[in-house]
Amino acid sequence: MKKITVVIPNYNGARFLQDCLQALEQQEPGTPAFDVLVVDNGSQDESLKLIAEGFPWVQVETLSENTGFCHAVNTGIRRSASPYVILLNNDTKAGPGFVLGLYRAIERDPGIFSVSAGMRMWDRPERMDDAGDRYCALGWAYARGKGKPASQYGNACEVFSACGGAAIYRREILMRIGLFDEAHFAYLEDLDIGWRARIYGYRNYYEPSAEVLHYGSASTGSRYNRKKTALAAANNVYVAGKNMPFLQWLLNLPFLVPGFLVKSVFFTCRGMGKLYLKGLAAGFKKLLSEEGRRAKVPFRFENLGNYLAIQGQLYLNILRFLKKY
Repeated sequence: MKKITVVIPNYNGARFLQDCLQALEQQEPGTPAFDVLVVDNGSQDESLKLIAEGFPWVQVETLSENTGFCHAVNTGIRRSASPYVILLNNDTKAGPGFVLGLYRAIERDPGIFSVSAGMRMWDRPERMDDAGDRYCALGWAYARGKGKPASQYGNACEVFSACGGAAIYRREILMRIGLFDEAHFAYLEDLDIGWRARIYGYRNYYEPSAEVLHYGSASTGSRYNRKKTALAAANNVYVAGKNMPFLQWLLNLPFLVPGFLVKSVFFTCRGMGKLYLKGLAAGFKKLLSEEGRRAKVPFRFENLGNYLAIQGQLYLNILRFLKKY
């Protein structure tokens, strides 16, 4: 059995798949053998033809419609049997040390749940796209290092959560704490699962030697498009509500309210204020739904120390954001 399965969710990504899959063919010597599984979300383009004709070694799982990122990757995780699963966006081009770098990093300690790759901007590879994700008490999720010189992020370190666009996960822990929450559909699902792992005492890291170029927002368009704004707003509420016990939610309320107000002004200036507020309302509705109540992480006193450590990170990440990541 191979130690790693690379799961690539795909929706109409034919224009990116050639680079993505070719890069995986060119991993450096010494890389553990790995399988590649593309989970296709009902693509209507030439994706399946491209894989069949150019990459017959790639496994394919086809879905009849676009079920979202979370369902697609969960399908891939369930189909895999390897100890480790790498999630990789279709709009990426991995460096030759990508798989080996992630593998070596997660092998260092059995308490590591996930390791995030060093994601560079596609057209400006000297700049970071993501060096691990953070969440702060204001209710803001943000990518560490976004737009900053990559030379400033050359050291491995612990992060709040891994970016699911290019990260390795320990399958055993996934089976223990639960897979990606499909109520997210897309956006912040990686933050959610990293947060959940932290509640149970596991850790998430960033590994700079695992480099990957990332095009960004390939399936939804620009960085601040309408679909992404609505989904991300809803999921910002949902991810906090489902992972915070009631007392922690109250503790953070004085930060969350102004945080959401600032974001509403931000999106109003971009002509999407009402859309953002509708997204927040949808997040509360999702949180209070039967599905949301089932997904809420139950509080256990044995995890109190982990909750306190997480709360410290929520405060610290406000300061990190103000210092620009």
